[in-house]
Amino acid sequence: MTPSSTEPRERRETARPEPLPAASIAHLAIDEVGQLTGKETLGIVSVEPAEDGGWIVGVEVVEERRIPSSADMLGLYLVELDDDGELLACHRDRRYLRGSTDAKVH
Repeated sequence: MTPSSTEPRERRETARPEPLPAASIAHLAIDEVGQLTGKETLGIVSVEPAEDGGWIVGVEVVEERRIPSSADMLGLYLVELDDDGELLACHRDRRYLRGSTDAKVH
């Protein structure tokens, strides 16, 4: 006997599914940025919980291809997703040359 067959219908419909794991959220963020920008996504550079729930994911994107590729212009997009993986916000945080170092590093 499954628990759902013994619960009243309204209880089954309101039951909250488990939140998606960070890895699943990260893959959704890559897909969203690729679709929104139409640009090649390189990967995830950060995943962190948002203060009010959900996730903030940093996605690295090729903004402009150059020759040699070490001169490519990259962008860092910050994507906010809720616990279900729905897009809440997306914006480009910064642009930089491939291989450049972070100004915060001393």
